[in-house]
Amino acid sequence: MKALLLLCTILLSACSASLDDYANNKPDFNLPEYFDGNITAWGIIEDYSGTLTRHFCVDIVGTWENNQGQLHETFYFDDGEQQVRIWELQISEDGKVTGRANDVVGEASGAIRGNAFNWKYVLEVPIDGSVYELAVDDWLYRLDQHRLMNRSYMKKFGVTVAEISIYFDKSRPLKSCTQSS
Repeated sequence: MKALLLLCTILLSACSASLDDYANNKPDFNLPEYFDGNITAWGIIEDYSGTLTRHFCVDIVGTWENNQGQLHETFYFDDGEQQVRIWELQISEDGKVTGRANDVVGEASGAIRGNAFNWKYVLEVPIDGSVYELAVDDWLYRLDQHRLMNRSYMKKFGVTVAEISIYFDKSRPLKSCTQSS
């Protein structure tokens, strides 16, 4: 039984994507170019069983100077909660991306290959009056000049407890989360 469990674990880990798998995919993901200016995104949060638990809209304002950027994100959740996250980003000479934010423990780090950006960090998540530290494996995929998709996997003790899907759009005219439809 232990051997079967070990074999299943090895096979499942072999199925996980590598950032290098996306090296030749287009369009190239240029982080400062895409996250410059105003962007609106819509997302859902699913729990460990795949049940939709929340949905949200987020208004993002990105500014860059050379390889240093700031993303100001304002989240509007379906239950009326609002959250603000301000990312301070840095892209090194070798293309590595690092970042810090008000609710991130330590430093986020990642890289870009082709149309994909993957980074990992620990996020402080408030739930029912407590704050939990969850490891986030964040994958963003550039679709075209205006749009990208994001899949985030949130884990505690190595077990996925939530998945987040977000669709980003910077088409013009751009509606913000607070504008009526």
